[in-house]
Amino acid sequence: MAAEAAHVPVMTGRVLELFAPALEGRPAVVVDATTGLGGHSEALLTAFPQLKLIGLDRDPHALERSGARLAKFGDRVELVHAVYDTLPDVLARLGLSRVDGVMFDLGVSSMQLDEEERGFAYARDAPLDMRMDPTTGQTAADVLNTYEPGELVRILREYGEERFAQRIVKAIVAERARQPFDRSERLVRLLYDAVPAASRRTGGHPAKRTFQALRIEVNGELEVLRRAIPAALSALAVGGRIVVESYHSLEDRIVKQAFAELAKSRTPPGLPVELPGHGPELKLITRGAEKASEEEIEQNPRAASVRLRVAERIKEADA
Repeated sequence: MAAEAAHVPVMTGRVLELFAPALEGRPAVVVDATTGLGGHSEALLTAFPQLKLIGLDRDPHALERSGARLAKFGDRVELVHAVYDTLPDVLARLGLSRVDGVMFDLGVSSMQLDEEERGFAYARDAPLDMRMDPTTGQTAADVLNTYEPGELVRILREYGEERFAQRIVKAIVAERARQPFDRSERLVRLLYDAVPAASRRTGGHPAKRTFQALRIEVNGELEVLRRAIPAALSALAVGGRIVVESYHSLEDRIVKQAFAELAKSRTPPGLPVELPGHGPELKLITRGAEKASEEEIEQNPRAASVRLRVAERIKEADA
């Protein structure tokens, strides 16, 4: 349990504060769609004694470890091996149509970064895997070795916001023809050589953006998120809240747009009254995206890039 004890979930106090109006003082159900090591789940179960929590994660290793951490809560916890876009199916199997809260803490977990054999961290040599669920799907090596050059360029530009994508991919294609990629150290060396020295001095580690892009592609993170946020919003009961922590602009944009779509009126402009059935379904609780305090960032560097958005369902979803 050492890793679990050391793991500090991001903005926990603020998350509890924002969930409180939907959960406090009554029986309630929350889905932690990204359970990970169970930090947010544990905090929620402790803060709200009548809470029942359904924890999802695609990583069976994470579920095993969070299961041990959350065992003290007994039958208040139900853990499910699932990707979060399957949330409606999970709820249907459990006989639930609505929940009072949904939590998303997106991106790669600290556990996945720390397990060298997973290949998420560019600082250590490891197999180029990067699957959040290591039991299924293509690996980062598969992507590097088999994708067409144009597709690799698109992935690096779109998912990694890498401005040197063209020259990086040219180097990757030449190198994979010599020998297929299988470990991270060789890729990191290639990236270091491909990125101009001036950018290396000012733009952070030259491998950071490419590793992010590969991880997003391997796990289908953005496509999954585009399905998952609307599914989660549909599952919210009136008065229920959704809390989302994103760690890069691509994720945050998806969340922002999904919230905004349901938070606006569909009554034509100029009418003096709201048409029945045309009013907003959501109320935005946070003004824009909230960020962690400087104090928290100092104690927990992972909080530096977090963007927190919260919305509350104020009317039933339209049929």
